[in-house]
Amino acid sequence: MLGEVGDKWLGRLHQNVAKDLRTKGWSQTEIAEALGSTQSTISRQMQKPPTPLGASADEATIDGWGHELSLALNSMGPESRVVRQRLVVEFQFTGNNTIRYDKTLTGLDLEEGQEQRALLRRLEWAAGRLDVRRIENSIPAVGLNIASCNTGATLESEVAAFPGRITLVDGALRHHETPSFGSSNHLASVLLATHSIDSSKVSILNIRPPLSGNGVDTKRVENACKQLGYNYSLAPKGKVTTQDSRIDILLDIGDFGWEPTLYVLAHNPLDLIDRTHQILSAL
Repeated sequence: MLGEVGDKWLGRLHQNVAKDLRTKGWSQTEIAEALGSTQSTISRQMQKPPTPLGASADEATIDGWGHELSLALNSMGPESRVVRQRLVVEFQFTGNNTIRYDKTLTGLDLEEGQEQRALLRRLEWAAGRLDVRRIENSIPAVGLNIASCNTGATLESEVAAFPGRITLVDGALRHHETPSFGSSNHLASVLLATHSIDSSKVSILNIRPPLSGNGVDTKRVENACKQLGYNYSLAPKGKVTTQDSRIDILLDIGDFGWEPTLYVLAHNPLDLIDRTHQILSAL
């Protein structure tokens, strides 16, 4: 009834909702009850990267549904219960609240303009998923940013980011402008250099690495990457010099007048936030 990718899109939808609600303070048990699942299943789903659907248009649609659904669930609270589900397009809740999606999974890839708009939306969703409790002590002095591009990008104008960075204001992460293309030259250059070596990496985020004495605690970074199975390379002053075919983490240990930076790379903006939370926990 749901088609050959029905189980995959439902799994991706649950992953997105679970991860969003977890960053909003919901327990895994509360999430499981809301999604009609179990705590152990939610725990496993949250540890996995998003389920690939094989078509970028379908992934963008499911990611959008997940973001909208998590916002609605959070506004109603964990005590709300689904009283009716009509897969794929409708969720009806107590209190006469209904969410309806008149959208169809097509199996088609997005056109160039559509891909760019979808990328900007994903950056917005990714920024909203950042857990301030985990990242507040790792925001660089120059500010935090998230940048992303579509596969095959070669120009800085093809990389989207937040103008003016993401900052911590009154205990909350704020960005004063919506993401746009050509907004972060430095982060874009690091991402493009990485993408030219590891084409699967299209998203990047910068955080402050752990310090020890007067320098970066490289041993902690190495141990965290080993624990998570991430490939780790040095990038002095943001220059990607490694020739490893897979790049997950880049470390710039800094220099006089140059702030140390830890760059996290991922396959898309939402996966990037998950990886960032994982590396922060491991550190």
